[in-house]
Amino acid sequence: MDSSQSRVRINVLPTGAPDLDIVLGGGIPEYSFNVIAGAPGSGKTTLAHQIVFANASADRPSLYFTVLGEPALKMLRYQQNYSFFKPDMVESEIRFINLSDEVLSGDLGSVLDRIVREVEASNPRIVVVDSFRTVLRRQGEPATAEGELQGFVQRLALYLTSWQATTFLVGEYMVEEIRDNPVFTVADGLLWLSQSVERNSVVRKLQVIKLRGQASLPGLHTFRITEHGLQVFPRTFSLVNKHARNPHAPRLFTGVAGLDEMMGGGVPAGDSVIVAGPSGSGKSALATQFIAEGIRLGEPGVIAVFEERPEDYVSRSDNLGMNLQAGIDAGLLKVLYLRPLDLSVDETLREILDTVASIDARRVVIDSMNGFEMALAPAFREDFRESLYRMVGALKGIGVTIMTTVEVVTSFTDLRFTPHGISFLTDDIILLRYIEIESQLRKIATVVKMRGGPHSKDIREYDITSKGMVIGERLTEYRHLITGTPDRTE
Repeated sequence: MDSSQSRVRINVLPTGAPDLDIVLGGGIPEYSFNVIAGAPGSGKTTLAHQIVFANASADRPSLYFTVLGEPALKMLRYQQNYSFFKPDMVESEIRFINLSDEVLSGDLGSVLDRIVREVEASNPRIVVVDSFRTVLRRQGEPATAEGELQGFVQRLALYLTSWQATTFLVGEYMVEEIRDNPVFTVADGLLWLSQSVERNSVVRKLQVIKLRGQASLPGLHTFRITEHGLQVFPRTFSLVNKHARNPHAPRLFTGVAGLDEMMGGGVPAGDSVIVAGPSGSGKSALATQFIAEGIRLGEPGVIAVFEERPEDYVSRSDNLGMNLQAGIDAGLLKVLYLRPLDLSVDETLREILDTVASIDARRVVIDSMNGFEMALAPAFREDFRESLYRMVGALKGIGVTIMTTVEVVTSFTDLRFTPHGISFLTDDIILLRYIEIESQLRKIATVVKMRGGPHSKDIREYDITSKGMVIGERLTEYRHLITGTPDRTE
């Protein structure tokens, strides 16, 4: 007999929170006994409400037990502002029951009896106790209280599981309280919500500390509380490449004929390209031409900007002879403005991936990496290399070609394009540089790296004109060009 045929299938319930189901490995295991814990204000009650509204029905209603010092009506007054809240479900499919009287009596047995009576009367699919921590606050000797607590939790878990109800205990706990706590020992699942404040940014994170029966995504996952409730951004989202690197990939034209020639025919499709250079060297101009050329060829594109507003970015393209607005009007281009100073990499990636999918984009420009770093919350800047690795890997995994601009202030002889040493993340590197010749500031370009095949080793002069970047000839009459102050050959 096949052992797989004898296994009991565990159904999962949706959480109602976008992408949290991905973190959980599919959803909440049905009939499980779970704890949603964290500090005050971390989003515990909001998440519990999302789960309840996503699963309640007329034949299997949800019970929401409250032990607040305020009526449930006041709590619902604020929760109704979320899009998941459906007023017609309250009292019919979702019942709110206040346990304040039983809790004030100080008798855990009476609390359990009330829960049992309500469950037997309703046969609920979901049961929530919020805040469970308040139920467990008792007077008396610590040893006695701990023993009663453990017995109470075990009886509650056994009873609700036997009634085939999926249970969530919501409570305010500190991290150090996890160890040896009977609540966490009995629980099948433990979701930990936290928020940290650094400088002027607030970052919220979620961790699945425990989940029996299925594999969840490890690590801390960023989330936001929006008008839709909790929105989770899985840290490993789309890291599995769906498109393996093709050594014979077709070439994408950049829109700069001389540069395409230096790159052996253009950028290999699916590559990640870095355009590095000092301020004003034409990095954004080249990125704009790359997108505009794609639009001309019918290849949709996405531009993620961090340093100026989309309308300014688009209007500036007119000065380079490229009409990006026409691409937007034709549905071939979307420009994202990602500027808040508390972004997470996963949130940025989610926004870009959703936009790419919406128009089936084949080209993506990130302008610039420096602006992206500054837009991140301080906590994420510490792991900037890892963040970039995950972002580039996810974008390449869906088969798009990425061009990223980065401002450099160091010498190009050591190839340190940023203080983070991120050249290993990219397939191709184009370097732009100023040089001084006969008291004039001029610009040179060279292709430093291409994984997709041979490329020109030439150092060629270029200019930014009303038609964009124009590559000139090699400066054969000069030597020591990379120093920035070349000498004329004799």
